[in-house]
Amino acid sequence: MQTVAVIGTQWGDEGKGKIVDLLAADAAVVVRFQGGNNAAHTLVVGGEKFILRMVPAGALHPGKTCVIGNGMVVDPFALVEEIDRLKKHSQLSDPALLKISYDAHLVMPYHQAIDRAREERLGKRKVGTTGFGIGPAYEDKMARSGLRFADLASPAAFKSRLEYNLKEKNLYLKNVLKAKPVDGRRLLAQIAPMRRRLMPYLADTAALVAGVAAEGRKILFEGAHGTMLDIDHGTYPYVTSSSCLASAVFSGGGLPPGRLDAVLGISKAYTTRVGGGPFPSEIKGALSDRLREEGNEFGSATGRPRRVGWFDAVSARYAARLNGMWGLALTKLDVLTGVNPLRICYAYQIGSKRYDEMPPSCLALDKVRPLYEELPGWDENLGEARSLAELPENARRYLDRIAQLSGVKLAMVGVGAAREAIIILENPFLN
Repeated sequence: MQTVAVIGTQWGDEGKGKIVDLLAADAAVVVRFQGGNNAAHTLVVGGEKFILRMVPAGALHPGKTCVIGNGMVVDPFALVEEIDRLKKHSQLSDPALLKISYDAHLVMPYHQAIDRAREERLGKRKVGTTGFGIGPAYEDKMARSGLRFADLASPAAFKSRLEYNLKEKNLYLKNVLKAKPVDGRRLLAQIAPMRRRLMPYLADTAALVAGVAAEGRKILFEGAHGTMLDIDHGTYPYVTSSSCLASAVFSGGGLPPGRLDAVLGISKAYTTRVGGGPFPSEIKGALSDRLREEGNEFGSATGRPRRVGWFDAVSARYAARLNGMWGLALTKLDVLTGVNPLRICYAYQIGSKRYDEMPPSCLALDKVRPLYEELPGWDENLGEARSLAELPENARRYLDRIAQLSGVKLAMVGVGAAREAIIILENPFLN
């Protein structure tokens, strides 16, 4: 297969970065096509931990072209910092290997100020945003008032549009949100050095992607967040502000429709979510605390503790249908070692009615009672396993049941944090 998308099947944080890093070894180009620095992919390479928020995970492989697509909203100041961190570790040494779409939108400090002030006003009704300004930036994109990297080409025109936006946003911050306005002079002073740093990376990334596809070279599309956080199909309003599905590859990454060969869904061997919103299979108490600590379930972008739950096959089937998944990569199987019995949510119940598929309104998820089946656990260490045969029988039985209930074949199984701690059953690029 030539073009592959890696998509989260849960509420994000499934371990997509690790799988993207693995697949990037066989790709020529790696493309991020939605979201911003509210997503973070954590990778452990050679015992060293890397956290990537906007630059695709292909940056940790030499010679890979990394694309920040037009579907992203980008904090330019945070991006400069991320590039500098990578260069400090001898990554991204060739500037020609990073391409930023002219059409990607900029996240400005007033977006962040609005994001934080709104969440503060919501109180107990908080959505649980990161406060990084992603939602307000997408709002401006849809309102046709956003600033794009292309606007940086004309400093005078950019300054004029920025000043207009600042006037409007500061009125909103001060008079409606009762928050501190953004210092326009300071922001304008910061723009010039940022512009000098990022202008050399700008490119027509949609043309680049289409050209690479036409040449028959391999392209990996790196999704952020997860299906259940999708703006249209997720647990609205407790969602992110972009489309997290494989279909966003076409609009946000520049790949022509019909040219995507495979979608690899990523899921944990259990389930997590950050922030508010329904979570049918959530675990409470000591077991939740234990899994959170052993799985290091704290947000890479924010440090917030993640809520933990049993594997939810209902949402897995939903994600498989929406994304047309070719296969499933299951991560963090090792975290479940010592948990006995294990549970899998196979259906929901509301009153006397059973749901094997997602209820038509995600608002109903607050009312569902999860239906579980139990499987025996295992106590053996999984970290050195590199084939299914090396796993305990009960671990293999658990994997088989997840594949059966999800309706998707297993392609990979993660058994540890390190790059090499993975069982590869099928690699879509080698099919």
